[in-house]
Amino acid sequence: MLDIADDQAAADLALDDLGWVDRNPDAEDVLELRRYLETNNGIRGLEVFTPDQVEQARDVFYRDGFVVVQDALNSDQLAFLREGVDREIHEIAKRDRHRVGNRGSHRYSFGGASLTGHQMHNPEWAMLIDLPTVTPLLTAIFDSADYISRGGGGDFCLPGAKEYQALHSDMGDRKEFGRLTMGSFRDPRGLLNYRDLPCPYVCCNFLTVDVNEINGATRQIAGTQHSQEPIPTLETEPEWMKLSAVCPAPAGSVMIRDVRAWHGGTPNLSDHVRAIPNSEFYAPWFREPMPKSMPKHIYDTLSEHGKKVCRFIVAENDLAKGYREDLGSGYGKKNKLDQKIA
Repeated sequence: MLDIADDQAAADLALDDLGWVDRNPDAEDVLELRRYLETNNGIRGLEVFTPDQVEQARDVFYRDGFVVVQDALNSDQLAFLREGVDREIHEIAKRDRHRVGNRGSHRYSFGGASLTGHQMHNPEWAMLIDLPTVTPLLTAIFDSADYISRGGGGDFCLPGAKEYQALHSDMGDRKEFGRLTMGSFRDPRGLLNYRDLPCPYVCCNFLTVDVNEINGATRQIAGTQHSQEPIPTLETEPEWMKLSAVCPAPAGSVMIRDVRAWHGGTPNLSDHVRAIPNSEFYAPWFREPMPKSMPKHIYDTLSEHGKKVCRFIVAENDLAKGYREDLGSGYGKKNKLDQKIA
């Protein structure tokens, strides 16, 4: 495996020119897969709602474990979010010459790379906390306005992310690894697990580009948020699941996910970056450890509802903002990384 290494030349590249590093977009296997995905990829009959269809969107979310709502961002908000995404992707790319990624080659988690585990020190992400188009949907899903923010990050895949990311779930029951505790729910009687619960944890991914069959749409396996079956590996996953990509869907949409539902990344064989920054929320009755990830000066710009939602993640003192030396990939660097200080 290649080391994470600096790439200052990335600073001068356009966003969509950051991909296809050490990979040939015209290789026969790439061309063959691109043709196959163009013809076969995507959820047939994908329902895309508008922000006023709150009850319909809620019901589909309960049924499928995810729902897509268009026009969540207006044109100014989308442009503002794209500016932040462009800036942070460049900051990450400058630290990864070979595009090792932290979720596979050419594939990255914004939060996984960050020292705080989130991106809520950036105003573009803070904007996603209390949108008039999304807050009513969250209130309906949680059946309460008393949900709370756990932060936000999201992910992006550069052109040249040829591989599938394995299906996975973003939470699990509480487990202890020495002094480290992962997860929050555990039934001491052994009768229930986290999949038996109402939705405890929602992720809102915002589409910054039109998502299509070949640019890395997330695949979601409908109805699996309560499934007790083992999640298939890439080797055992049936082909229909690999083609269950949430596309087409327009830029400015939000994909609201029950994080327990099985999902994974798909290849980005296009010529542009697919980024889906997010905001994440817990149900009023659910808690897991929440690191402080929002500076006070950002918190002070929020609406009253936004401040209430973010009360557990605001930091009274300065945060160490920047990126991990290994970008959260688990692979080291030969040269020490200078942290980016915001």
